[in-house]
Amino acid sequence: MIGQFDVTLPLVIIVFAGIVLFSSVRVLREYERAVVYTLGRFSGISGPGFFLLVPYVQQMRRVDMRTLVHDVPEQDVISRDNVSVKVNAVLYYRVVDAGRAINQVENYIMATSQLAQTTLRSVLGKHELDEMLAERQKLNSDIQEILDAQTENWGIKVANVEIKHIDLNENMIRAIAKQAEAERIRRAKVINAEGERQAAEQLVRAAHILAGEPRAMELRYLSAMQDIAGDRTSTILFPLPVDLLSTLTRTAGRGGGVTE
Repeated sequence: MIGQFDVTLPLVIIVFAGIVLFSSVRVLREYERAVVYTLGRFSGISGPGFFLLVPYVQQMRRVDMRTLVHDVPEQDVISRDNVSVKVNAVLYYRVVDAGRAINQVENYIMATSQLAQTTLRSVLGKHELDEMLAERQKLNSDIQEILDAQTENWGIKVANVEIKHIDLNENMIRAIAKQAEAERIRRAKVINAEGERQAAEQLVRAAHILAGEPRAMELRYLSAMQDIAGDRTSTILFPLPVDLLSTLTRTAGRGGGVTE
C-alpha cells in the first residue's frame, strides 16, 4: 500500500506540474502585444512570440497593434449657413502604447469611435456648405489633427480621416443646381461682354488706320466687292463710302437753298 502511494504521488506531481506549465505558456503573433498584470498591478508588456505567465498570479490582455479601420456612422450636421446635411467618414488608427490603451481608457475602440463622431460634427459645423464640398481634404486634416491630439493620452495614433459622403436633401440639390446654372450664365455673359469690348477696340484701331490712309479704304472696298461677287446670290449690294454720302448730302442741301 505504501509502495503504491509512493509511486502515485510523483506521478500526480508531474501531471500537475505539466498542467501548470501548459497553462502558463503564451504565444503572441507579430502584431500582438500582451499587457501583463501581476497580482492586479501593471507589470509590463510582453510579446510577440513565446513567454510564460505565472498561473493565478499573473494575467494579461491582448492588444492588436495593427492599423484599425473604423466606419464612423452617419451624422446629422448643421453647417454654419444653417444647411442640414448627413455626413459619414472612415477612420484609420492604431495602438502605439498598449499599456496606456488598456490602463487609461475602459474601451479604447469605443472611446475612439465616440470621439470621432463628436469631432466630425463639431468641425463640420464651423464651416459653410460650399467649404464642405470644395475643401474636403482640409477638413480631413483638421479632424485628424484634433483626434490625434485627444487620443495621444490613450496611446493611440490617428493616421487618417476620410469624409466619405455628404448627403443633401432634394431641395438643397435643386438649389445648388440652380446656383451652378446661374453661375454658368453669368460667366457666359462676362465672356461675351469681354469679347465685344475687345472687338470694339480692334474696330476703333482699324478705323484710325483706314482714316489715315484713303487708299487702304479703297483696297478694303474692293476686297468687300470681291467677296460679294464670289457669293451665289441674285442680289448684290453696292456699299457707298461714308464720305461720298456726306458730300451728296451737303450738295443737296445747297441746291435746296438756291431754289427757295
